[in-house]
Amino acid sequence: MSGSETVHVNLGDRSYDVLVGEGLLASAGDHIKPLMKLDRTVIVTDENVAPLHLETLQRSLELAGISSDVVILPPGDGTKSFAHLQTLIDTLLSHRIERSSSLIALGGGMIGDITGFAAAVLLRGIDYIQIPTTLLAQVDSSVGGKTAINASQGKNLIGAFHQPRLVLADVGILDTLPRRELLAGYAEVVKYGLIDDPEFFYWLEEHGVSLCEDNLEARRHAVVKSCQAKAAIVAADERESGQRALLNFGHTFGHALEAETGYGGIMLHGEGVAIGMGMAFDLSVRMGLCPAEDAARVHRHFEIVGLETVLKPVQGTVWGSKALLAHMRKDKKVQDGKMTFVLTRGIGQAFLSREVREEDILETLEEATAG
Repeated sequence: MSGSETVHVNLGDRSYDVLVGEGLLASAGDHIKPLMKLDRTVIVTDENVAPLHLETLQRSLELAGISSDVVILPPGDGTKSFAHLQTLIDTLLSHRIERSSSLIALGGGMIGDITGFAAAVLLRGIDYIQIPTTLLAQVDSSVGGKTAINASQGKNLIGAFHQPRLVLADVGILDTLPRRELLAGYAEVVKYGLIDDPEFFYWLEEHGVSLCEDNLEARRHAVVKSCQAKAAIVAADERESGQRALLNFGHTFGHALEAETGYGGIMLHGEGVAIGMGMAFDLSVRMGLCPAEDAARVHRHFEIVGLETVLKPVQGTVWGSKALLAHMRKDKKVQDGKMTFVLTRGIGQAFLSREVREEDILETLEEATAG
């Protein structure tokens, strides 16, 4: 596998490309140089990613004539906080950031989110570039311009829409991911099939296991397909006033699970989304909207690749339906006091609804937490 494929995100004068391929980290400087207003940048990364990929990126930038400073943050979703945002911004300002400066986010979804948010608010907005190093970030969080930090009341409640100038998705570096992280990202890949592309889901049923092992061609196809799907949705609905909300399939449940575990890595985002998508199918079946066999098929696929679709005991957490419902009521998609759910009429047939009875939600949660 060589070269790269380009997915264009069409947003007028804020349009940008997502490059997907192998070797993009080593050639990053060549792709980034034409977008730079200054020949210096600041790379934001974390303690897990820096030893693996920072040297390669800095060498590539240096060969392109770009000097770089580095900010290294602690890993984990707990870093998406006001405290770490303030530390990041203070450090960036100490590096004499200007309005013509650019940041580079080198890492997973957490790094992309906090770097993008810092770029959105620093000097009322500066450029940034995404170099996602996890499957989840490559197929989802690096594309679309959503940036955020968490609040004690819930996930991603403080943020801004701020589009990157470029996304470099190097599928070759996914080999450095722990299997658990790769599987968590795979949940977001499956999401695109479950929303509105049943043929993609059927392809994943055939190739998902090898994708999660070491099949680079399958990974590349899945990343390109996912980015194409997200780019089309973002271009049609950048600020999530309608169609883009479908990308939250499974997230209303999943974010509640993450909040209950305290964002400490006990449950990864993609793990929560996988369980949440299973719950969304179960809720849809309960409401008479979706065939039970479709829900069973989705549960079975996740189990085959190694993702949980049921709640199991986790350290320090006692699952309770009422506690989870309380988290869901704080979800940023609540409108006029009503929770917004992405439900489904079957595989590839997701839709938005604010007409979900609380009894059905509680019964779904109680069934999920009973074990």
